[in-house]
Amino acid sequence: MPAAFLGHGSPMNALEHNRYTASWAHFGATQPRPRAVVCLSAHWFRPGTAVTAMQQPPVIHDFGGFPPELFAYDYPAPGSPAVAREVAEVLDPTAVEVDETTWGLDHGTWSVLTHVYPEADVPVVQISLDATASWRDHFDLGVRLAPLREQGLLVVGSGNVVHNLSRLDMGLLESGASWARAFNETAIKVMTQDPAGVLGLLDHPDFAAAVPTAEHFLPLVYLAGMAAAANQTPEVMVDGYAMGSLSMTSFLLAA
Repeated sequence: MPAAFLGHGSPMNALEHNRYTASWAHFGATQPRPRAVVCLSAHWFRPGTAVTAMQQPPVIHDFGGFPPELFAYDYPAPGSPAVAREVAEVLDPTAVEVDETTWGLDHGTWSVLTHVYPEADVPVVQISLDATASWRDHFDLGVRLAPLREQGLLVVGSGNVVHNLSRLDMGLLESGASWARAFNETAIKVMTQDPAGVLGLLDHPDFAAAVPTAEHFLPLVYLAGMAAAANQTPEVMVDGYAMGSLSMTSFLLAA
């Protein structure tokens, strides 16, 4: 199975049709249908590693200031306790909490999967991002997730290569500031040539501006770990910017 990093941007992408959502829809239509999706979303960032294990995970509207229709949006994909157990096993010896009650599918997951699998008929589980782990730990967890691809599971990371809400520029609605472009272009070069070197991006002069907090960038680190484990390089599915300080770059690691 493939793996992917989808630059999700605004939760409004769930309702919109643009070149980014079109690329996600094309991905879903052209790739083998998985047994389930295992998603690493920027929006489940907490101490420790957990995996959702509900038969029917709730849809979480984890945002504010958007239109009522977005808060009413539903993506009723089933969960899979069996897949959650597979995730916990492949990540051993890392302690993984099997979560049956506290989380669900947040907008980092459903705002993209609604275009990938619009019928919401593929089971979905989420893995949390451990806020206490090191960058290297996250990369190593990505390496350990790689065998899931051989078990018919699609692993998706949802975040943004560049994500700085404090530097949004409404004068740059569909373009990036120079520092955002510089970092994003370097990240593309690393991911498509040497994904094992992804942690070298922490030394990029624009890293602090592009990644002021870790959670949106970490799903890319997981994809880099899976790519390194498979000795493969991802390709760019779609590239672009929003409001100066968001990168919408998405990557595909082919089957």
